[in-house]
Amino acid sequence: MSHRPDQIASLIQRAVQDAIGRGVNDPRVRGLISVTRVLVDPDMSNATVFVSVLPEGHAKLTMHGLENAAGRIRRLIGRAIRLRRLPVLTFRLDDSLKRQARLEEVIKETRRS
Repeated sequence: MSHRPDQIASLIQRAVQDAIGRGVNDPRVRGLISVTRVLVDPDMSNATVFVSVLPEGHAKLTMHGLENAAGRIRRLIGRAIRLRRLPVLTFRLDDSLKRQARLEEVIKETRRS
């Protein structure tokens, strides 16, 4: 089993966060955007980028903007990461942080009772 997809995922995560931090020329992309994780297919043809967006009200529009800017972000990453073939990027909203916060809140309420 190769660790190569994990290594590429780590490089892509940092590069995507940097590209988004520098700014995407799309007015829909706004708010605090964090790349939480990246999953790369074993054949390294596709990469799923999970992002968290705060405030939650901006999430839907930001995701549309990121999907439309995926090609541009991929080109920016291609300049930073030298690979023979850079995976195609797909963006997904990561709501695991929100679910974790809700779970912690329920646990705290249970302990109070």
